[in-house]
Amino acid sequence: MADYNTMRATAAGARTAQIDEGLRAHMNKVYGTMSVGMLITAAAAWAISGLATTTDPTAAVGQIGNGTYLTQFGAAIYTSFLKWIIMFLPLGMVFGFGAAINRLSVAGAQTYFYAYAAAMGVSLSWIFITFTGFSIIQTFLVTAIAFAGLSLWGYTTKQDLSGFGTFLMMGVIGLVVASIVNIFLGSSALQFAISVIGVLLFSGLTAYDTQNIKNTYVQMAYAGDKEWLGKSAIMGALQLYLDFVNLFMFLLQFMGNRE
Repeated sequence: MADYNTMRATAAGARTAQIDEGLRAHMNKVYGTMSVGMLITAAAAWAISGLATTTDPTAAVGQIGNGTYLTQFGAAIYTSFLKWIIMFLPLGMVFGFGAAINRLSVAGAQTYFYAYAAAMGVSLSWIFITFTGFSIIQTFLVTAIAFAGLSLWGYTTKQDLSGFGTFLMMGVIGLVVASIVNIFLGSSALQFAISVIGVLLFSGLTAYDTQNIKNTYVQMAYAGDKEWLGKSAIMGALQLYLDFVNLFMFLLQFMGNRE
């Protein structure tokens, strides 16, 4: 009997060690996929802003700053009806990803995520025209430090953050509605309030999502669903990617110096 109990304890310890090792690999894949998505977004945003502007007044459609002009391409994506499609395309792709995840393979889900990151880059390309390059880099570094700290806390804390999930998601929905309304109102006071609340909400979501990704892996690892584990890494990367991008954009409203 004692030998049997010892064997059970040994097997359970080996299983736990295996899950811990798998969790580290899983989180590395989540952060790695997210980082590649961030690079794609940055490259797409920078490339599109370069195509949209020029310093040659003879090739310009309109002036947007001292010595900086919009090209015909820039006028099309920033001043025509196309800007609304570009603005809301990433939101539509997020909902599409949630609906299609069960039908996609792991490779298909990863490709979809990278396509989404590129679309987000196009949608955010205007920041390179509106804000100085130094303030964008500065805000990115501050966001990266804050994100790393919050995500690390969410991963290591023993406090159960699941109770905050509903509250945070309700806050995000309210934030999206308020942001859409303010597109038409153009209220600076409302924009300031949105930015403050946005920083707080996505700071909380960074910690919450990190813990949720960790807990989901542990549950799925015991169930042995390897196919879903691969997809969950992509979904986790998308969640943390959205937390980072939104935290960056809201901080940019405070830290960004306009051209």
